[in-house]
Amino acid sequence: MLAPCPSNPFYQRYRSFFPARHDSCSRLEIVILYSTFLVLIYTIVFLFSCSDWLINICRRKKDLKARTVWLGCPEKCEEKYPKNAIKNQKYNIFTFIPGVLYEQFKFFLNLYFLVVSCSQFVPALKIGYLYTYWAPLGFVLTVTVVREAVDEFRRYKRDKEMNSQLYSKLTNQRIPSDMVFLRTSEKTGSCFIRTDQLDGETDWKLKVAVSCTQRLPALGDLFSINAYVYAQKPQLDIHSFEGTFTREDSDPAVHESLSIENTLWASTVVASGTVIGVVIYTGKETRSVMNTSNPKNKVGLLDLELNQLTKALFLALVALSVVMVTLQGFVGPWYRNLFRFLLLFSYIIPISLRVNLDMGKAAYGWMIMKDDNIPGTVVRTSTIPEELGRLVYLLTDKTGTLTQNEMIFKRLHLGTVSYGTDTMDEIQSHIINSYSQSVSSRIHEAVKAIALCHNVTPVYESRAGVSAETEYAEVDQDFSDENRTYQASSPDEVALVQWTESVGLTLVNRDLTSMQLKTPGGHILTYYILQIFPFTSESKRMGIIVRDESSGEITFYMKGADVAMSTIVQYNDWLEEECGNMAREGLRTLVVAKKSLTEEQYQDFESRYNQAKLSIHDRNLKVAAVVESLEREMELLCLTGVEDQLQADVRPTLEMLRNAGIKIWMLTGDKLETATCIAKSSHLVSRNQDIHIFRPVATRGEAHLELNAFRRKHDCALVISGDSLEVCLKYYEHEFVELACQCPAVVCCRCSPTQKAHIVKLLQHHTGKRTCAIGDGGNDVSMIQAADCGIGIEGKEGKQASLAADFSITQFKHIGRLLMVHGRNSYKRSAALGQFVMHRGLIISTMQAVFSSVFYFASVPLYQGFLMVGYATIYTMFPVFSLVLDQDVKPEMALLYPELYKDLTKGRSLSFKTFLIWVLISIYQGGILMYGALLLFESEFVHVVAISFTALILTELLMVALTIRTWHWLMVVAEFLSLGCYVASLAFLNEYFDVAFITTVTFLWKVSAITVVSCLPLYILKYLKRKFSPPSYSKLTS
Repeated sequence: MLAPCPSNPFYQRYRSFFPARHDSCSRLEIVILYSTFLVLIYTIVFLFSCSDWLINICRRKKDLKARTVWLGCPEKCEEKYPKNAIKNQKYNIFTFIPGVLYEQFKFFLNLYFLVVSCSQFVPALKIGYLYTYWAPLGFVLTVTVVREAVDEFRRYKRDKEMNSQLYSKLTNQRIPSDMVFLRTSEKTGSCFIRTDQLDGETDWKLKVAVSCTQRLPALGDLFSINAYVYAQKPQLDIHSFEGTFTREDSDPAVHESLSIENTLWASTVVASGTVIGVVIYTGKETRSVMNTSNPKNKVGLLDLELNQLTKALFLALVALSVVMVTLQGFVGPWYRNLFRFLLLFSYIIPISLRVNLDMGKAAYGWMIMKDDNIPGTVVRTSTIPEELGRLVYLLTDKTGTLTQNEMIFKRLHLGTVSYGTDTMDEIQSHIINSYSQSVSSRIHEAVKAIALCHNVTPVYESRAGVSAETEYAEVDQDFSDENRTYQASSPDEVALVQWTESVGLTLVNRDLTSMQLKTPGGHILTYYILQIFPFTSESKRMGIIVRDESSGEITFYMKGADVAMSTIVQYNDWLEEECGNMAREGLRTLVVAKKSLTEEQYQDFESRYNQAKLSIHDRNLKVAAVVESLEREMELLCLTGVEDQLQADVRPTLEMLRNAGIKIWMLTGDKLETATCIAKSSHLVSRNQDIHIFRPVATRGEAHLELNAFRRKHDCALVISGDSLEVCLKYYEHEFVELACQCPAVVCCRCSPTQKAHIVKLLQHHTGKRTCAIGDGGNDVSMIQAADCGIGIEGKEGKQASLAADFSITQFKHIGRLLMVHGRNSYKRSAALGQFVMHRGLIISTMQAVFSSVFYFASVPLYQGFLMVGYATIYTMFPVFSLVLDQDVKPEMALLYPELYKDLTKGRSLSFKTFLIWVLISIYQGGILMYGALLLFESEFVHVVAISFTALILTELLMVALTIRTWHWLMVVAEFLSLGCYVASLAFLNEYFDVAFITTVTFLWKVSAITVVSCLPLYILKYLKRKFSPPSYSKLTS
């Protein structure tokens, strides 16, 4: 070993860098310097720990108040209300820089390097040049700030595009703010709206205009009356509203109470006609925005794992420094030497780790958006692409995500014969014959029942060119078939009526007392509506009593779910079996029945029914009892099957995700029956799996009993309503989540937007697994933002979910390739890249440790200035970064064998085991390189630097080649480009190298020998491992 004595020529050559140059510092000066340094560290930590508090202060909510809104008189409003704008931005102009810096320095890696860089301002601790520390840190922060600024500017542009839309009259478009419904072009004073983007329900909602304003003769009178709306303060509940409408210029003054049926919430759609409303809530006070959460900064699991490994490296750094000082014998100012060793070995924790990972993530995002197999995909959050490869739970919306919300009539079963889409022409010919020959048949009776038993209203759009003033008056309308649309509370009902039209029996008109059907021959049949019994979730059926104008016959028609109708209809041996068959096909079934009534029977029923409706006590029970007296021994007419059209390739995509080990939960605001049906038709629940429908519970005891019943079931899917879920989570949160997580699939129906987000957070908290939420509507935004990875689908009904998501896709089927291919590649590449960058820092720190120990544990750097900067940048950066192009399996193979995805969720690509392997490799190679150079050098110390550094560069290039699994031509270019840059720079590095020596054969063979010894054993080990213990994917590729 070379002793650092004064006579040692290498000590003499290098003595200017030894600690003796600081011996003149007094103990007091050093204490002052250290105290200043510690104060600086604590100040930095305190400032960044306060950033969250400062951001929350900037975001604090203003107290919500009730308001009075005057019609046509905005100047009377005294309060200032928020702008009607959506905001998906994370920061504003004041919080951007503090927020971005906080997000960066809350990671141990960046905070550590900030402290190290600041320490170089303390003369006693200075190791090298300032730029060797501040340049990499500044580059990291610059890249991060620029990336965040680009992402934030894109969000700003998207928000601005959405917020710049102007509205005057609303017709078949999304309502931009919360309004009170004043007036409509419909004569009935009401209209239907679609709320699927607000609450997830597919049923249309009937909304009623304020009667006072609906009765006004002309539209312009709205601005001439003296009236105002009083509205309660904004709140979360989308199903309730309290307010009043007051008109002061009438005698007496008109006071009209307002409820939920008089409102038009933002994000709903007017189904037809034109509506006029007065805005009561805007921007962040609208129901839809209040049910969404603020966007949060998402941090990937890989980043958290690397942060943990960084802390482990820091402990290793401290331990190594303490060992050095201990072996030094604690001589002289040992505490100063301890700090200098901490700074000297600081390359154990590489600052370039963040740069490489962030640039890699940007590259993954670019690859995703350029993939022709998933066109239209947009990466909106560029910091978490590797999260796509770690997902265990996928929480999906139903309406618009799995389904198109377009109902199509698929099957009619009469007991003895079944008609499908390919035999509908036979039904049409039966209908034509029935009306042309005046002969009734079973098919005719079934079609007529379907055409009469509903709550559908035909609507005819006004002729073009009608002015706004006359639009609300009686105008001529076009009653042609091309101009007719249907309104109903349920799209199922519309599908049934559209089908009867296709086979020849058309609903052409309807009002409160009658409806008219048109036969294939053009004759109009009139039926008087005597009674209607609407559908309820309790009864699961609806009925209607009509009188035929031509014959006077009174008929009671009823349709409903098979569970409700099976006890009402006459005995049969086919209904239960056929309902099961249709359900397995994913069809929504309705049983249709009828009962003929005599005049006396109806009069008796009507008197009892009216008497029951006048009851003060138990009115609903008495009315139900009277109706049930009719519901006996009804004639079974037919069974219908309607299909809710699934999105393209939903079934194979869900099967692929299931095979990949991803558990799928469907969260929807729709009805239980509808959600269950879609779960079956989409194969979310496989055919051989049972379904456990969680009974409605309201108390702790009921929840306990039902959970016990559920616990006894095995391998069955769970279907639960939002109300029951709330009760279970209140009393038995841990038990319920534990049981639900064991299910192959879970369906939560009647979920509010906040409930969806709550379920996501529950899974994150109880399982610790990564979650992904996917949806297409405004009601999915909270869920998307709460999940570790949010995916939005650009739906027909708007882009709210797409804009708020981390990733935006155009079709549900694209999620398969997004996860199996891009998620896999992003995670695998980031794991390899992160570990290789740490290896790059560990190997040079090992060499520094060997060098210091050989030279009497001197705290001086082995490589200085540009050598260190070049090592981390142009000499090794391109090959190391080319790992972002590596792939272990081809995309086709990853899609064909989704089971490969299961290995990713176990996190084996980046773990303490793989980390320790890289540590051992680094120690071995660093020791070989340094000891080899010391053994082979002859006279000049500068030769040690030349030999060891050149061998180090070659070793890194060869290690990249060893790590790569699939070569890309850019990888080859990167290898030779880096080698060329190093060789070319040797001519300019006279300060560090002896140019005459590096051109000799002696230099070349020494470098080659050291490099071979450091790399060859690893190549042999890699070959043996692949030979005797190949990874799972290699078996497939072979």
